[in-house]
Amino acid sequence: MSDLANKMENLSVNDNKGAQNGGDSSYVPPHMRGKRGGSRGGSTFANNDRDSGSYSYFSGGNKRGGSRNGSSFFGGRGGGSFGGRGGGGGGATRGVGRWSGGKHVPAPVDEALELQLFGTADDSNFQSSGINFDHYDDIPVEASGNEVPEPISEFTSPPLDSLLLDNIMKARFTKPTPVQKYSVPIIAAKRDLMACAQTGSGKTGGFLFPVLSESFANGPAPVPEQMANSYIKKAFPTAVVLAPTRELATQIYDEAKKFTYRSWVRPGVVYGGADIGSQIRELNRGCDLLVATPGRLSDLLERGRISLCNIKYLVLDEADRMLDMGFEPQIRHIVDGCDMPSVDNRQTLMFSATFPMDIQHLARDFLKDYVFLSVGRVGSTSENITQHVLYVEDMDKKSALLDLLAASDDGLTLIFVETKRMADALTDFLIMQNLRATAIHGDRSQVERERALAAFRSGRANLLVATAVAARGLDIPNVTHVINYDLPSDIDDYVHRIGRTGRAGNTGVATAFFNRGNKNVVKEMIELLSEAKQEVPEFLNQLARESYGSSRGGRGGFSSNRSSSTRDYRRMGGNGGASYGGSSRGGSSSGGYNKGGSWGSSGSSWGNSGSSWGNSGSTGNSSASNSWW
Repeated sequence: MSDLANKMENLSVNDNKGAQNGGDSSYVPPHMRGKRGGSRGGSTFANNDRDSGSYSYFSGGNKRGGSRNGSSFFGGRGGGSFGGRGGGGGGATRGVGRWSGGKHVPAPVDEALELQLFGTADDSNFQSSGINFDHYDDIPVEASGNEVPEPISEFTSPPLDSLLLDNIMKARFTKPTPVQKYSVPIIAAKRDLMACAQTGSGKTGGFLFPVLSESFANGPAPVPEQMANSYIKKAFPTAVVLAPTRELATQIYDEAKKFTYRSWVRPGVVYGGADIGSQIRELNRGCDLLVATPGRLSDLLERGRISLCNIKYLVLDEADRMLDMGFEPQIRHIVDGCDMPSVDNRQTLMFSATFPMDIQHLARDFLKDYVFLSVGRVGSTSENITQHVLYVEDMDKKSALLDLLAASDDGLTLIFVETKRMADALTDFLIMQNLRATAIHGDRSQVERERALAAFRSGRANLLVATAVAARGLDIPNVTHVINYDLPSDIDDYVHRIGRTGRAGNTGVATAFFNRGNKNVVKEMIELLSEAKQEVPEFLNQLARESYGSSRGGRGGFSSNRSSSTRDYRRMGGNGGASYGGSSRGGSSSGGYNKGGSWGSSGSSWGNSGSSWGNSGSTGNSSASNSWW
């Protein structure tokens, strides 16, 4: 028994060299993995692949095409992670250029690092455009605002910086998506932007490309003298990107690493659930483009580790969700309560697949003379996604799911449920059926969530059961099937869920289990399927007729609500602000523009509705908690 007790006392989750190396924490954030100075134990999880830099769920080597020597994007053989603002100690940091004498000096080409960042054309982990990408040219675009710049038709230099253009080509992005065609000239013209584009349409590139291009050309902003003498070392980013979830923040950071390759711009990422000490050390080495979740950014601002005085660009990705789900007080504190320049002295960019009317009213507090960009049909789903709606009672869902999975082709399947308890229960059920399943939800630790995502991306687990945490923004290659085991109560959430497949011109399938418990979204579902030219099952029409008499707002209610999620409220009467058709669809605004008034007579019902939101300090959702989940 004594021997057994001793073994138990010495047992460690990371039973490696950690204790011998001074008791380092076994957890290493994603952006630190693979660095020689980042984790002396080398392995993030229990797989002990010290030299691979991998973070797999079931063990195994690095699946992303490089880093056999343990080095990562910034952690070169020279040691320093970011290097100094002037260029990383004379080029010691791999892939990082410098700004010298008012000129941009790119770093030398590093083929091994390029392979790690961009992969190869036949690597399934680096998915770019798909077979239907050219169909994006047929997507209708509506731009409203004063003097909307003309869109671009292809990636060229100018307007894009030549180094950025080279990185875009390395990433195999051959032509801009509709949102990128408009966002590049709009942001280059120093205009604020609220962009609403269907899922999988390149919104991340829509803000990264123009922001990085301007940064490459203009160089870093000088550190204020009063700040330079501070005894606390601070980071002075020139652009900050806010994202609602840690997974989305890490994903945006991974994309930023590609497009900042060889440039002076150093991206960084901070989010909750990871060791704040290692994030502070990374920031101290320099950070020009910061990707952050609101909570962790607020924490670092209060600690005096970040100054926002040099911010030129504020980007809110999935802006509607952040403003609607309890992040609004934190965002107001970051924007108004710290040292960030005022709305007149920065550019503010908001991106999402949906912008409901009430969220547009909230968002106007952060914007000035902005352009509203609506890309895609009302409903914001892609025709590349084949949607099926099946009538399945709750008691039959598990057997129906097994039938679906048995008939599915090779590829990754994402299964959405409504509750964290159901996510765990369904995952256990699938594993008992000898299926390779894992789960991700808000109650799982950061380590567990990252392991689950790594397993799903690599294909070690081909089934991922998820709650809303994975529905926003995540771009996982090779997701061929999305199953809504539980339908959400908000049709906008359904749009974001099925948008995890059929991305960037690739095709996908979405299946939803529907029964009478989902009658509250039946009308919106019919409209959504019709807009995307999908088959509408007869049982949906029957349920719609049954619920017609008791539905709120009658026939017009659900239609105008869906339309308002992707249309500029200023064109519907808003607050009387100016709204001009930049490149709008024919007939999208009836009547015409009345000076100081609204568009046509149809907008009169919204004529003074803005006053109720003008000074609202709440999120507009009394039931929303201060938690993303």
